[in-house]
Amino acid sequence: MTTVERRRSPNGFNLVPPPGWDVIPLRTGTREAMDAIVRKAVSQLPAGFPKDDIPKARLKLTQEMKKVVRRASAKGGMTLYLPTEPLHGVVLPVSIVASAPIEIPRVRPGSGPEAVLAALASVTSGAETRELDGIAALRSERDVPADADKGVDVAHRRVEYFVPVPDSDPDQYLSFSFSALIAPGSDPAFYDTLVELFDAVMGTFRWAYA
Repeated sequence: MTTVERRRSPNGFNLVPPPGWDVIPLRTGTREAMDAIVRKAVSQLPAGFPKDDIPKARLKLTQEMKKVVRRASAKGGMTLYLPTEPLHGVVLPVSIVASAPIEIPRVRPGSGPEAVLAALASVTSGAETRELDGIAALRSERDVPADADKGVDVAHRRVEYFVPVPDSDPDQYLSFSFSALIAPGSDPAFYDTLVELFDAVMGTFRWAYA
């Protein structure tokens, strides 16, 4: 009798954010990560910044960060990536959220993730297949208009990667969502550049094995 050894499923992943970005874990250590980011931001205030206004600046930054963290956590996020240092004097209005593994039933008995991705691609606008660390993943891109009734306060460009976890049983998937706020009258080419940045970040994706 021949014994077939099952390959190990990864227990995590590695993703390299751009310089000037920070990582906020959303399951444990969230508060500590936020506090460190706030301390760094306050330490980088201009030399002439009024000392009496520092507590207000600290409070405003903390409140804004808590809002972003709450939204990411509400969507099942497990890790939040944020730019926290200015680029050419501007802090980019973008974020990346890595969401927890989810289970999706197979399209039909005996089918694998390829069938699931094909089914999702057929109903997802702007979907295409990309390869991440040797695994086929589904990428989609779209502009989301502001819609207060749906809880969307500001229009944004959204790019998502849907990634099967190899050798998982049952089949599990990770999702990576990039969001860039769209300012009225802004140049679409600027957001194309931000999307290229996110795609470059996803190019650093690697599975982790303990």
